[in-house]
Amino acid sequence: MLGRMTTSIAPADSRRHELAAFLRSRRERISPEQVGLPQTGRRRTPGLRREEVAQLAAVGVTWYTWLEQARNIQVSSQVLDSVARTLLLDRNERAHLFALAGSEDPAPVVDCLTITPAIRVLLNQLEPMPTAVLNSRYDILAYNRAYTRIAGDLDAMPFEDRNVMWLAFTDSYFSSLLVDRERAREAIVARFRAAMADHSAERVWTALLDRLRNASPDFEAVWARHEVEGPGNGLKRFLFPGTGILRFDYTNLWLGPRPNTRLVTYTPYDDETRQRWEQLNASP
Repeated sequence: MLGRMTTSIAPADSRRHELAAFLRSRRERISPEQVGLPQTGRRRTPGLRREEVAQLAAVGVTWYTWLEQARNIQVSSQVLDSVARTLLLDRNERAHLFALAGSEDPAPVVDCLTITPAIRVLLNQLEPMPTAVLNSRYDILAYNRAYTRIAGDLDAMPFEDRNVMWLAFTDSYFSSLLVDRERAREAIVARFRAAMADHSAERVWTALLDRLRNASPDFEAVWARHEVEGPGNGLKRFLFPGTGILRFDYTNLWLGPRPNTRLVTYTPYDDETRQRWEQLNASP
C-alpha cells in the first residue's frame, strides 16, 4: 500500500516563499500617486509594478523579480532598508520583513517608553511595595520611594549606574542586601543575554556589556557560561541591618505590546516580612 506523498519545504525555503508573498502584497496595495509616480494608462494588476519598485529602491529589476519569486539570492540589510522605505512599511511590517529575510535591521525602530502620569500614579499607589519600571537592559527608568529601600538612593546616582545588573555586580547597597546573591546574578545575566540576542548590533547594549565586563570579574565569569533564561517571576531575600531577612515575591507586569519594558513589584512573601517591612517603612 502506497503512503500519501508529502512535500516538505526547508525552513529557509519556507521563509523565502513567505517573504515573496509579503512583498507582493505590500507592492500591490500602493498606488503610483503615493510614491510620486504619474498614473499612466490602465493597469492589469493593482499597485506598483515590479520595475517601479526596483527603480524607486535603486535595485536591479531582475534582482527584485527574483526576490518576489522566492529565488535563493543574497539580500543585504541596506537593500532591504531601501525596499522597506519604497513600500512604505510601518514599524511592524518592517520588523516582519527583516525577520523573514533573516537579516539585521540597520535602522531599527526602537520603542521609547515615556513614563506617563498614569505610570507615576501607579508607582505611588503601590506604596509601600517596592516597585520600579525596567527595560530589557535592566535600566531603572522610574521607581517609588519604597524601591529605594532595596536599591539605595537612586536620585543620587548617575543615570548609567541606575541599572539592576550594575547594582548587583558592584559594591552597592542593593548588592549588600541580597542574600542569594550568586543565584540572583546568574539569573539576571542569563536573562540579559537572552534579551541581547535581538539587540547585539545596538551600541547602547554593547556599551553596557563592555562596562560590566571591565568593572566586574564576577560578571565576566558568569557571562562566559553562555547561559540563557527567559523572563519570569520569583522570590528574593534581602538582609536588612537591624531588621533581619525579608522575603519578597517579585512580579513582572508588561507595559506594552512588546516585551521590552515592565513594571516590577515586590510583595511580602509571608506575614513576618509584611510586619517587619511596615515597621521599616514607618521609619524616616
